[in-house]
Amino acid sequence: MNRRMTRVNELLRREIGLALYRLLNQDGIDLANITVTHVVTSSGLRTARVLVSVRGDAKKANSAMAALRERRGHIQKLISKNVVLKYTPRLTFGLDTSLQEGDHVLDILRNIDNTEQEYDGADES
Repeated sequence: MNRRMTRVNELLRREIGLALYRLLNQDGIDLANITVTHVVTSSGLRTARVLVSVRGDAKKANSAMAALRERRGHIQKLISKNVVLKYTPRLTFGLDTSLQEGDHVLDILRNIDNTEQEYDGADES
């Protein structure tokens, strides 16, 4: 990915985050649990895949994704007012599970560490 596309992706990530904050205040919807983690824009700037992380269980994630999909047009409109591009990309939202996967790996490592400590304690007795 070239430098320009990286900058466009970061700009869109920031603006989408601000748009979500504005929607939170206007609609009274709890979008505080949603974090925009990545934006991947097509080379022609026609589409952008927005990956979001949702804090909470699967039910919260599903309802948050539904709220984002319902408000996609509104979010695009807010972005087009603040970002000057030849085209405002059509947004598609996806769930980024990398944070949950990272937490799972950390839990496994903690369990291994605890097991090793218990094993070492049993050897010393």
